[in-house]
Amino acid sequence: MGRDRTAAEQQIAELLQTARASLRLSVAFLSRLDGVTQHLEVVESSMPLIFRDGITQKQETSFCQAILDGRLPAVIPDVKAFPEAMRLPTARIPRIRSYVSAPVVLSDGSLYGTFCAFGFTSDKELVQRDEALMGVLASAASVIIEPEVRSQARRSEIEARLAPLIAGGGPVVALQPIVDLATGERIGAEALSRFPAEWGMTPDVVFAEAHSIGLGHRLELLALERAAEHLDRVDGYIAMNVSPATLMTPECGALLSRLPRRRVLLELSEHDQVEDYEALTTALAPFRADGLRLAIDDVGAGFSSLRHIVVTAPDVIKIDRSIVAGLDTDPVLTKLVQSLVEFGHGCLVRVVAEGVETAGEAAALRTLGVDDGQGWHFGRPGPPEALAAVRQVVPSPRSQPA
Repeated sequence: MGRDRTAAEQQIAELLQTARASLRLSVAFLSRLDGVTQHLEVVESSMPLIFRDGITQKQETSFCQAILDGRLPAVIPDVKAFPEAMRLPTARIPRIRSYVSAPVVLSDGSLYGTFCAFGFTSDKELVQRDEALMGVLASAASVIIEPEVRSQARRSEIEARLAPLIAGGGPVVALQPIVDLATGERIGAEALSRFPAEWGMTPDVVFAEAHSIGLGHRLELLALERAAEHLDRVDGYIAMNVSPATLMTPECGALLSRLPRRRVLLELSEHDQVEDYEALTTALAPFRADGLRLAIDDVGAGFSSLRHIVVTAPDVIKIDRSIVAGLDTDPVLTKLVQSLVEFGHGCLVRVVAEGVETAGEAAALRTLGVDDGQGWHFGRPGPPEALAAVRQVVPSPRSQPA
């Protein structure tokens, strides 16, 4: 075969073995038709060195295409009885003399290819019920094939959508102000990736899709590059989002080594899985020693990973907007935020509230001792020119801004 078969291909092979055994024919195969070429994707053969997975031929000269066109019947007991068949190349080499074929049709009605078997001798016992058997096996094959077909179509769609954006240097990055709640002064900004509105997708979905097809690291690094470009255009610090997996790539390390670390806050989501905390700590250590700070984002959205906070020992925790919204009128949310503030300050960690949209929420957060706030109440994401100046660029150690 030349390569190991996937689990799906092995299931197809078992169907083909059933076809060969039931029809007593030499070769059975599943083919994919792309309009130009017939690809024999899985082949079960009495002569595996000659007939094997991966063989291709011109679709227009194949038995399958002639059958699909109606020029030949689906069951051919004797190829020599059909002049149209004898004109096909495979009737001469390798001298096919009997043939049975059934279309493989997906659930949306599209033709994937064919499920076929052939022999090198005529077989008058091939009859219409053998066509029915092949039809059943072809239907079973389509059920096995469809998930991978849909997955590949999804991958192709994502690649086609992301390729121009990646070639153009990555997403647009907007900046949203982060303010000291005690003074109302801006102390920094978060860099937020923005993708074409017509995609109708939030940034986290776009990044997740990119990772699902192996482009996630590349897209995240481009977003970091775009965020870093703003360091020369604004004062204060810039918070940049990155996944733990991307953070530990050599390319990310090289990027961070070029940046003014004291003006960078790296944000990791509480939801991002960390495969190896020790490796993450090791990767971050030289940068944190040089002034880079670490934040855990989305804290409190389910309390799914307090260990994430404890093990990484962040400089900042950012309270998720789901807890901030309406806390000024909700005693349960108030108590929840109060607990997070006590926890954060007890660990000498600065606490930032995200998604602050009203003056009431801002006032309640300030009363509860939350250090900083971010949200529409203080400014929507926009160009660097829209940000107010920062009075103090280099923060003091204990109460340094997030």
